[in-house]
Amino acid sequence: MNKDLNQGIDLVTEILSGTSPADVLKIIAPPFIHLAAVSEKIKGNTAFAVAAQNCHQAANGAYTGEVSAEMIASCGAGYVIIGHSERRLYFNETAQLLAQKVNAVLAANLIPIFCLGENMEERNANKHLETAKQQLKDGLFHLSPADFSKVIIAYEPVWAIGTGLTATSHQAQGMHNFIRSEINKKYGKEISENTSILYGGSCNAQNAKELFACIDVDGGLIGGASLKAADFIAIANSF
Repeated sequence: MNKDLNQGIDLVTEILSGTSPADVLKIIAPPFIHLAAVSEKIKGNTAFAVAAQNCHQAANGAYTGEVSAEMIASCGAGYVIIGHSERRLYFNETAQLLAQKVNAVLAANLIPIFCLGENMEERNANKHLETAKQQLKDGLFHLSPADFSKVIIAYEPVWAIGTGLTATSHQAQGMHNFIRSEINKKYGKEISENTSILYGGSCNAQNAKELFACIDVDGGLIGGASLKAADFIAIANSF
């Protein structure tokens, strides 16, 4: 929840004017009211795409103030972030609700970016693997192989979001490898190897290169660092 419409468009304009690898997909996830304008701004540029930060689980209805996946699709976006730790924490989004949202996103022919991760208490109690396993099972493992293969996963250690703390490359690789192994058990090697798993947790221009060098880290879910065009471009250039 940052930047008004004009400020948001200025940020995207600045990002587009910078130089970043054409073969690295950059997905911009602005507030709902920016979606149509940002989609229009990047139209025809295959190196960029647009995501919404959330959606409602119903296709339509008497849900004042909510936005459906179909509405998001009509704005030109191709992706929706589901289950961000802030949605889970501040809006009490449950595993059952998130599974419904994933279904709604797929039904609208959009791609879910499904977030999961442990808090500090779970990490300290050595329950981080158990937490990730349960979140995968509850949120995604009801999907058919065909639908699951459309999903992007974002691992975000909750203890490293907005805290200045960052998982070490060893911790990030360990969790990403575990997530991939659980997908392998459920859906097989081909789907697991082709699933993009992003790292989100105070990823910035200084640490992105080391994190992205990890074999199972396929990209980043960038928070605060994405609010500055130069930092966003530097992260994209870290691949």
